[in-house]
Formats: sequence, C-alpha cells, structure tokens
Amino acid sequence: MTELARYCLTSSEFDLNLYAEYDVKRSLRESDGKGVLTGLTEISDVVAFRTEKGKKIPADGELYFQGYNIMDLKDGFTDRRFNYEEVVYLLLFGALPNRQQLDSFLEILAQYRELPNKFVRDVIMKAPSQNLMNALQKSVLTLYSYDDNPDDISIPNVLKQSLSLIATLPLISVYAYHAYQHYNNDESLVIRYPDPKLSTAENILRTLRPDGQYTELEARVLDIALVIHAEHGGGNNSTFTTHVVTSTETDTYSAISASLGSLKGPKHGGANLKVEQMFADIREHVRDWENEDQLRDYLQKIIRGQAFDGRGLIYGMGHAVYTLSDPRAVILKEYAKTLSEAKGLTREFALYENVERLAREVLTSEKNLHKPICCNVDFYSGFVYSMLGIPRELFTPIFAISRMAGWSAHRMEELVNGGKIIRPAYKYVGHHVPYLPLEKR
Repeated sequence: MTELARYCLTSSEFDLNLYAEYDVKRSLRESDGKGVLTGLTEISDVVAFRTEKGKKIPADGELYFQGYNIMDLKDGFTDRRFNYEEVVYLLLFGALPNRQQLDSFLEILAQYRELPNKFVRDVIMKAPSQNLMNALQKSVLTLYSYDDNPDDISIPNVLKQSLSLIATLPLISVYAYHAYQHYNNDESLVIRYPDPKLSTAENILRTLRPDGQYTELEARVLDIALVIHAEHGGGNNSTFTTHVVTSTETDTYSAISASLGSLKGPKHGGANLKVEQMFADIREHVRDWENEDQLRDYLQKIIRGQAFDGRGLIYGMGHAVYTLSDPRAVILKEYAKTLSEAKGLTREFALYENVERLAREVLTSEKNLHKPICCNVDFYSGFVYSMLGIPRELFTPIFAISRMAGWSAHRMEELVNGGKIIRPAYKYVGHHVPYLPLEKR
C-alpha cells in the first residue's frame, strides 16, 4: 500500500509554475489574495477597506447581517432576552422581527427542538464518532429518512427543513459528545431533554453539563458567540460549499452535510483548537507569562518554526479579508474579559492580550509584512469555550450550530436566484498517450 501511495503521489504532481502561466485563480483567489467574484448576495457583507481617491485603505473591519452592522446589533441587545434566535430570524427573512414576530418564531423553534422518536438510540448512540463533526454529518444525512418529503426544494419546505436543523443540531452535537464519552471513555451517560422555554445557548449548557446548571453570564457569553459566528459572507469555504451543492438541486440534508464536511477541515472550522493548543504550549515553555521579553522570544521561535508545531504560524492571527480588526474578535474579546473576571482567570486573559499585541509586532518584523495584521475570531473563541467548560470536541460543532443559520439563508438564496449549476473550469496540463494492451505495458 505504501508503494501504491508513493506512485499515486508522484503521478499527481505537476509544475506549480503552470498556475501562473495559465493565469489560474488558484484557491479562487487573485494574485493579491483577494477572492475571485463568483456570486452575489444580500445576506451579509464583510468590509475591511475604505476607498479614498480610488485607493483602497485598510480600515477597521465591519460585518453586516442583512444590512445591519453587527456592532449595532450587539449594542441593541440591551434587555435581558437572548439574541441568537433574533439573528436567525434576520438572516432567514431579511428583517428584524417585532415583538409579536419574535415570540411566534421562538415558539416555532421550540416545537422543532425535538428529534424523531428513538433517533438518539438508533442513530446517535450507534457507532459514536471520535470526531463529532462526522457524527453531525451522519445524523443530518439520516434525518433525510425521517422526512416525509425530503427532496422537495420549494422554499416553504426548505425553510421548514432548515428550521428543524437549526433547532436540533445543538441536541445532536451534545448527545453525540455524551455518547462518545460513554462508550469510549466510560463516562456516565446523561441525556437531558431541552427546555422549550430556554434559548439555544441555555439549552446547550443545560444538556451538556451533568447538573444542568449555568449562570446567566455564561449563557449570554455563549449566546453572543453564536451570534457572531452565524454568518460571514458567501465566500467562506463552507458557505460556498452550500451554494455549490445547492446549485445541483439536491436535498437540504445532503447540502448541509457537505457544508459540515467543509467546516470540519482544520483550515476552516478547527482553527480555534490550534489556538488553544498553541497557548497550552506557550504556558508550558514560557516561564513568566507577564515578561514581555520572554513572550516575544518564544513567539519568534514559533514563527521561525523552532517551537510548537514547526509550521511557523501564530494561530488566530491574520485574516483573508480583515486588516486592522475583525469585528467578531473585538466583540468576543470584550465578553472574554468579563467572563475571565467572573471566573478568576484575568491572568490568563492578560496572556491572550499580550500575545495578540506582541504577535503583531513580531509577525511584521519577522515576515517583513507591509500590510496590517489583526487577530481573528478564532483567537479568543477557544478561550471563551474553555472558560464555559465546553470540551474541545465540541468547539467546531458549536461553530456549525451557529453557522446553520447562514448556510440555510444562503441555500434559499441560491435556490431563488441560481438557475445554473456552479461549474468552474480546470485546465488539463497532462499529456495524451496511446493505449497499450496489458501484455505490452
């Protein structure tokens, strides 16, 4: 098998200079790193520059959901309600709900927050997966069999399917975690039903924790984490996957399963896990966290590939679009600070702040960067989840739970405005050869 794999690897290689020769937009990016324009959307907007006299100037990042600045949405969350469900409504229907619409929507989600009879026993408990993203994919695909009309891609039916997945994905994720812990690590198995009166964030904590208890602050921090991860434009890998697969007119369960497969990849949804692993390594090797010289020296070693995983990356720093700041990171940092104070973890929070600040300096000097670099949302999200007692196995599923809202909105947008299957082109750079009979090869 090793020899076959080596042959396969060798036969698949070609001259990478051909990308430039044929002007191939590798990774669907222009030579300056900007994404190739492949579609239109009204669902969200990601802004990282302002234009002055025809020139693009780096600016503090802005994120808009259906035209609303996420900072304005966050500042508008002033009363004691939870807000992820309100953002789901906004993304799906294009407008913020009034009180009556919101109350009705919350009732609908509560009704959908129930898995089919014996689904937990027959699907989730059978062959539990070490990587919970695979468990989510399996469960979502299996839900096709429980749907009376799974292949109907009319908007009313897709909306119904989407709401059901938005409501049940938190349960599937938590139950899959409990199942794996029980069957593989001999942990006690406790399956707690959701409370229809509670929000998504509250029910995640309630069903995850053995005693079902949580503080209001904990639930609100998780709620804002769900809000900021709910959507991020049509160009990110998993959402683009949603568009590509939806354009084939396949069913909702297949499309969302494909998006989950995309998000599972460590270059996309698993980045906050690498951030947490990196910080664990820093705490182990830097004697005095508060000594900036020691911290700076170790960050230089990481960048030079002499420490941590040897890849020369400071995880959580930099973004494909944002320049001066990632608004999601700005919001989450604010909540991380408040939660760290409540948890007695202010020293740990200060470490994150110092690494964020020093990493900018070190990356700029070591990499000779000529453009600003900021931390992205993954930099603080893992720290927040750890403070909430969320196990690392659930980090990426929490991302998926939140992003179901965006995927659903983009799926319906593609169905309404698409028409043609998405089919990019690949340039053939091999050689045509004559066929040889088996005895002459």
